[in-house]
Amino acid sequence: MSLLIQHIKALVLAEDEPKSFYAGKEMATLSLLKNAWLYIEGSQISDFGTMDTLPNTYKEASQIIDASDRFVFPSYCDSHTHLVYPESREIEYVNKIKGLSYEEIAKQGGGILNSAKKMAEKSEDELFDEAMLRLNEIIRYGTGAVEIKSGYGLNTTNELKMLRVIKRLKASSMLEIKATLLGAHAIPMEYKANPSAYVDLVINEMIPQVAAEDLADYIDVFCDKGFFTPEDTDRILNAGMKYGMRAKIHANELDYSGGIQVGVKYNALSVDHLEFTSDAEIDALKNTETMPTILPGAAFFLNMRYAPARKMIDAGLPVALASDFNPGSSPSGNMQLIQAMGSILYKMTPEEGIYATTINTAYAMGLSETHGSIAKGKVANVFISKAIPSIEYMPYSYGDNKVETIILRGKIIS
Repeated sequence: MSLLIQHIKALVLAEDEPKSFYAGKEMATLSLLKNAWLYIEGSQISDFGTMDTLPNTYKEASQIIDASDRFVFPSYCDSHTHLVYPESREIEYVNKIKGLSYEEIAKQGGGILNSAKKMAEKSEDELFDEAMLRLNEIIRYGTGAVEIKSGYGLNTTNELKMLRVIKRLKASSMLEIKATLLGAHAIPMEYKANPSAYVDLVINEMIPQVAAEDLADYIDVFCDKGFFTPEDTDRILNAGMKYGMRAKIHANELDYSGGIQVGVKYNALSVDHLEFTSDAEIDALKNTETMPTILPGAAFFLNMRYAPARKMIDAGLPVALASDFNPGSSPSGNMQLIQAMGSILYKMTPEEGIYATTINTAYAMGLSETHGSIAKGKVANVFISKAIPSIEYMPYSYGDNKVETIILRGKIIS
């Protein structure tokens, strides 16, 4: 099967020489190929160019789409979600409105611990069906690849259950999905007096069993105030590395935790949240292979301080933006909204926001060689916008869905 998209107003982030990610000043300028065409064969991008270079043979494609007045974008890559969860937590949201902090709710058995309790009561089939609905929802907003974490099990049985559900989702969804073991998401109540015993369980029981079933691509730890210490994190990441699981870190959401530095030490693929990031953390991230990943939805929903995205980019760092889609602190996987928040809350230009939600997030989930931009040989995950005036309209018009046509793996989904 072949697909030709022609008369495109502009083809966004089309690369002749693909890069793994874009950093600093590179993020200020965006490739826009005007009056363009895109040719897809099977599941891959085959060719692209301007309309005056369209080969006659491509005009005989199996399917042809006229994209006049429309932009074609690479699909969003969402490198941080928790979208396999048992129930929503809107009552806790009301408690936040009444003044309780994230930490106070957690100390009362709410937050992650609440979800863990409900997780034990849900079957794999129920979790799978509900997660599929969420996946289909984020597809409609333009997402083509997503990372999903465990972390609402907090014991080996239920962490395995979550990861088995994610494995089923991988096999059933058109999305590209990566799985992350986040057994160290919170300290269970029964281990509050002896957190190191739970760390031992994660290392000696959970990680080996997850590895034996090949259920996780990556390993993650919530290294922050009131959760896991840098020493705990070091131990867990070292154990995961021995089983081939590369690190991804929850770091510095609640305080200067040392999590960024531990992530860099272990060559983490990404360090995520980063509300508390100073010059020391920025210096630690320079010239590394670790992607700083900001989660605007969580900071917005929890009314927290915002990570210094502008300062990070101006210092020459790359930045990625992801949704943190979860029931407690960011109940939305709408990456169009996340892109808009990048501009509205973090003063990122529209060009920077596009890089941060596509190729840089693809890198943050180990997919930038195949996803995140429009390049020959990459997976044909793209969306065609509605008739919009400019790329600036994407973050500007933050309340509506600007996606008209979705193409995943070369197939027209809608």
